Amino acid sequence: MKTHAAILRATGLQRPYADSRPLSIEAVDLDPPGPGEVLVAIKAAGLCHSDLSVINGDRPRPLPMALGHEAAGVVEALGEGVTDLKPGDRVVMVFMPSCGHCSPCAEGRPALCEPGAAANGRGELLAGGRRVHAGAEPIHHHLGCSAFAEHAVVSRRSLVRVDDDLPFDQAALFGCAVLTGVGAVVNTAGVRAGQSVVVVGLGGVGLASVLGALACGATPVVAVDLDEDKLALARTLGPVATVNAGDADAVEQVRALTGGGADVAIEMAGSVRALDAAWRMTRRGGLTVTAGLPPPDATLAVNVVSLVGEERTLKGSYIGTCVPSRDIPRYIALFRQGRLPVDRLMSGSVPLDQINTAFDRLAEGRVVRQIVSFEGS
Repeated sequence: MKTHAAILRATGLQRPYADSRPLSIEAVDLDPPGPGEVLVAIKAAGLCHSDLSVINGDRPRPLPMALGHEAAGVVEALGEGVTDLKPGDRVVMVFMPSCGHCSPCAEGRPALCEPGAAANGRGELLAGGRRVHAGAEPIHHHLGCSAFAEHAVVSRRSLVRVDDDLPFDQAALFGCAVLTGVGAVVNTAGVRAGQSVVVVGLGGVGLASVLGALACGATPVVAVDLDEDKLALARTLGPVATVNAGDADAVEQVRALTGGGADVAIEMAGSVRALDAAWRMTRRGGLTVTAGLPPPDATLAVNVVSLVGEERTLKGSYIGTCVPSRDIPRYIALFRQGRLPVDRLMSGSVPLDQINTAFDRLAEGRVVRQIVSFEGS
């Protein structure tokens, strides 16, 4: 079938992207779903820093690539062997397909699926190969989703069915921002009521972590960022103290607010400097979690004496250590109860043909979560 998708053909182009236009909206051919695959009509797709890091070259990916990985849509057709979905079902995409058979999957850690990671690295679907073509030219998939498009063919293992009355723009957030941000708090860190939590970096994922910490009953919750507007938004989400990361004494402020350092510090800025600050904001015996993704050659220097003598823990978190089929319904239930108001993170919607301008706003830090809307298409 014919569809339209945002295709990235070159990385590292100069901003503003509204002028250099790294993403071109192209008419492409989309193969029908193969065995174990599903054709989805995309209705909403979120713009994430993980997309931006591919555009600016921080996260090298094979090109050309159909970008986008956080989305919700409607099932249109099923490949052979897919029996637990039907046309018309509303689904959320997950950017790490899980095979269900490798060692991490067998251990209940689908976020670390080995075949899924390999397929994502190659720009292919879980079963292998690519389903998007521009004439005779194959187009790589972004994290098994390629969601900045009117339609996408994805692995069944990349989808979680959700309730039919959940608005698409809200549903899309659960596939990345909520899974990663809330999951880092709930699953990776295992935050308990009464523990102190600091979140460094208040993009969509970081603010989702703030919401997750509040939902867990953490106190105090401290939010840290360079942008005063994002700090102001964090304060509207609940009893949240804020610190501007640009303050010379930002670490000392956090340590004072948390009685000597946070039980759990979570870094979501994708910056080594931010991770170092989060480490220094953590108390003796505490846990520092990072889900930020700086460039692949970035390294962190850690004082080993402090690591040992203070029994500190530094831990990575990928997709919030989630089991998507378990956690997405749980987080949606919390959202419906008003305990996880992730809709507060949305910064508005844009049509597909304005996606480059929308990435300018994201790169400038002026927005939290913009949604490309396909409703009505």
